[in-house]
Amino acid sequence: MVGDKARGEMNAFQRNESKETLFTFISAGDDPPKGDFPVQKKSPKLCGSNYPLSIAFIVVNEFCERFSYYGMRAVLTLYFISFFHWDENLSTAVYHAFSALCYFTPVIGAIMADSWLGKYKTIIYLSIVYVVGHLIKSVGAIPSLGNQVVHVVLSMVGLFLIALGTGGIKPCVSAFGGDQFEEEHTSERSKFFSVFYLSINAGSLISTFVTPVLRGDVKCFGEDCYALAFGVPAALMVLALVVFIAGSGLYRKMPPQGNVLLEVCKCIGFAIKNRLKNRSHHIPKRDHWLDWASEKYSKQLIGEVKMVTRVLFLFIPLPMFWALFDQQGSRWTLQATKMNADFFLNPLLILVFIPIFDLGLYPLISMCKFNFTPIKKMATGMILAGMAFGLAAIVEVKINETDMPQLVPKESLIQVLNLAKNPIQVTIEDQDLFQQPVEAFQDPAEYSNLILNGEQQNLHFILQHQGLSFTFNYTVKEKSVYSLIVFEAEGSLSSRLITDLKAKPENGLAAVRFINGLSQDANLTIDSKQFVAVPKNYGVSEYLLLERDKYSNGKCITEMGEFTLDLGLLDFGASYTVVVTNVSGDAVKTWKSEDIKANSVHMAWQLPQYLLISAGEVMFSITGLAFSYSQSPASMKSVLQAGWLLTVAVGNTFVLVVAQAAPMAQWAEFVLFTVLLFAVCIIFSIMGYFYVSVDPEDLREKEEKTETPSRGNMISLVTQKTKL
Repeated sequence: MVGDKARGEMNAFQRNESKETLFTFISAGDDPPKGDFPVQKKSPKLCGSNYPLSIAFIVVNEFCERFSYYGMRAVLTLYFISFFHWDENLSTAVYHAFSALCYFTPVIGAIMADSWLGKYKTIIYLSIVYVVGHLIKSVGAIPSLGNQVVHVVLSMVGLFLIALGTGGIKPCVSAFGGDQFEEEHTSERSKFFSVFYLSINAGSLISTFVTPVLRGDVKCFGEDCYALAFGVPAALMVLALVVFIAGSGLYRKMPPQGNVLLEVCKCIGFAIKNRLKNRSHHIPKRDHWLDWASEKYSKQLIGEVKMVTRVLFLFIPLPMFWALFDQQGSRWTLQATKMNADFFLNPLLILVFIPIFDLGLYPLISMCKFNFTPIKKMATGMILAGMAFGLAAIVEVKINETDMPQLVPKESLIQVLNLAKNPIQVTIEDQDLFQQPVEAFQDPAEYSNLILNGEQQNLHFILQHQGLSFTFNYTVKEKSVYSLIVFEAEGSLSSRLITDLKAKPENGLAAVRFINGLSQDANLTIDSKQFVAVPKNYGVSEYLLLERDKYSNGKCITEMGEFTLDLGLLDFGASYTVVVTNVSGDAVKTWKSEDIKANSVHMAWQLPQYLLISAGEVMFSITGLAFSYSQSPASMKSVLQAGWLLTVAVGNTFVLVVAQAAPMAQWAEFVLFTVLLFAVCIIFSIMGYFYVSVDPEDLREKEEKTETPSRGNMISLVTQKTKL
């Protein structure tokens, strides 16, 4: 049982967003000041309540900042793939490197705020860095500005500054909001953190919908408008900074009080150094290795550091949870592009699950007399996240059923498109393919495998048509995909070998190319933005990439006039060959072949995995934050918050290493992470079984009774334990 004071403090933070810094780095100055301390002015109140007016500026600032961050991050992976043309592994690695950096930099912000500038100035200065990073990132997304190297350099510099800005202010903003309340208004402060949390998720939810729309629906520079998708978050961050500065005259600004995190590190370092210096068997042992710091540091500080290290030891397995959780923005986003809809579920589900768990599930479990401790809740959250990735693996296997086969050396794929009026029999020398005749305008069911004797091979094709035999020779390269189009020309049979796409179009787009069977050149208008010219007599166009839609109002312009062009539905992830066969009335007749099958798995199948991982997040993250808060002394909140945020950073780093060092099939990678998390969950449960919860207030009272008063940092030692 924690004491009343600890419970009251912990409840102020119970409804916190996972991973977001609502427990924050709380330095010694964040607790009620003791002794002589300058009196802070009281802020005007909101509508006669006990809520200071200044918190309105802080909440609006947080909403805009979270909109800015999550809006940028929502399209980041797709930006790497479609703008830089990086592969999925490199894109995932850079995404998680950025996420990890965002959770390493809070240590910098905490030290700046506690030791040097104070929270207010730290937020101002690092927000300016944040804005500059967004602007550089937006400029780097302008296609006409320099070459690929320039774009990559600008984007990486921008991301580094964004990580420094968002991470640096992370430990400051919520604690600064808490500073605005007088100590007697603990209830109002608790409700403030709930509103603060809601502003985080509201900003995240809205931005995750808005920025992908700006990227896809708005075109600039002839392609997806990433410059605008990154520019809008930059504008929101500017607004966040302006709003925060506007409330400057209303804030209670606590001066820097010294950095407890640094003091803890020094204490641990001194204990290790002192122990190594005194390894003689003649020197009495001490009860705990941290007791070797007693020559320099107070007994109270050493006792508090002991509590912190116990909890930090319990944190060791936790990065694996974040390794899975943060793949929602990378691997799961890429999985969604291979499906046929779009969802942004996690922020919405978190808003729904928190009241359900706090007001429904947890009270119900308590009524059943089950001791559902924080350790058990966190372990359950890990199990749910592992189950989510198991479902993701199943969905990935189902998606792969419509993928193109993986090409290997000395192998290629081929299909036959018979555009003649009668069936043809196709024979390829030294290949056992096409046993049955190919019917006229028959949509091939699948590609056939060509086995080659080297990197390329000259193949001998024999076509039999209406009792006549025609021979053609074509050079085929390994790891390529081809269509052999067969057509009648000038009373004879002719053919052409054309290259097809090797993989599905990216980002759920549809690919289409045209074959002009007319005797005149054709200019095709697909919609108001897509045009293509196709040479006469079975000329072939390049592929066009289009959004999924029904294209019924196209135009075909030839020397004979203008005709309507109806392509029908071009579906998610499919590739089509459309043959213009003839003119009939005021329209052209077409035949459409689906070369690569459309995405058949609806994105709704991702809903169960999102439900599980969101429920897991509520049970793991919020419980973990509250647990670490309750188990740390008041002056050590900053240290445990640093440890908690570092688990997120380490988890993202682990994904980065796996993506680069051990590339494997995506479903297999999901299974690997599932197994690893289940194994880590078992280890964490065993560690938690032996963990004994303590009340920091009880420890302080015990130490005050046993410690001999002394001045400064020196303490009077018990001779038989500490004499060297």
